Amino acid sequence: MQSARSKAGLSLALVSAAGFGSSGVFAASLLATGWSAGAVVLVPIALAALVLTGPALALLRGRLALLRGTGPGLVTYGVVAVAGGQLCFFNAVRTLPVAVALLLAFGGIGLVVVWTWVRHGQRPGRLTALGGLSAVAGLTFVLDLFGKRTLDAGGIAWALGAAVGLATYFLVSARSEDVLPPLAVAWAGLTIGAVTVLVAALAGGLAFSAPRTSVTLASGRMSWMVPILAMSLLATAIAFVTGILGARLLGAQLASFVGLTEILFGVLFAWLLLGQIPGPTQVFGGVLVLVGIGLVRLDEPQPHAAI
Repeated sequence: MQSARSKAGLSLALVSAAGFGSSGVFAASLLATGWSAGAVVLVPIALAALVLTGPALALLRGRLALLRGTGPGLVTYGVVAVAGGQLCFFNAVRTLPVAVALLLAFGGIGLVVVWTWVRHGQRPGRLTALGGLSAVAGLTFVLDLFGKRTLDAGGIAWALGAAVGLATYFLVSARSEDVLPPLAVAWAGLTIGAVTVLVAALAGGLAFSAPRTSVTLASGRMSWMVPILAMSLLATAIAFVTGILGARLLGAQLASFVGLTEILFGVLFAWLLLGQIPGPTQVFGGVLVLVGIGLVRLDEPQPHAAI
């Protein structure tokens, strides 16, 4: 039974990582046409929340009071993980190379390990430490971080904010004792996140620009609705729901390491949709990332609650 849960959790976590990994390519196509970071975040999460409203309310029929009971956790999830994490990342890539921003953002995995150690006494074992080193080494190859770079301090601060958002996402998602169905958690978090971004935009604290023009994807021109729908359904609705399901089955620590495959999927989507073929160095880095995830999996055979 435990093995079946683990396999199901890994499958769901990989589906989630694939969904999140696709967002970079679609977002880049919109940003290139003049969309602001705020619009790229708000429109997909608002549409995803709308899509999930019907199923979520059906699951919560007669149990809406559960939302009040889990309110603080949902607010944290929506504001910090959904709205804050994505806004921080898109602001980071405005002044930092995407590769550097990604590596700093995924530093949130280290925060997850520290939290589970301090909060639950789950001290990371040797295999987890080796897995972390292997994964970080692999990411430096995948993201080609060996060149000399001058890094913007503001961009670094935004990327570290994204790391906090990422850690919050895994920790809240993995709460196995949560009485809310995962789909309801995703819907509530996305709704709160959308309202947060909207309020920030209306208050003038966030630039909002969303020109309805064609974008370039897969060597062709297509409507802006294509990346928006892809981000809303694949990279948001499906990714968040399967991510919560996977994290509940695997625990925050292992789920966060599996989440590293988001970068590998990002490279794959860039190859398929932008023609950016990964080189041998990136392939080698990808193997190291997978080895790291395998080591962490061996070190944590039992799923654990995150918070």
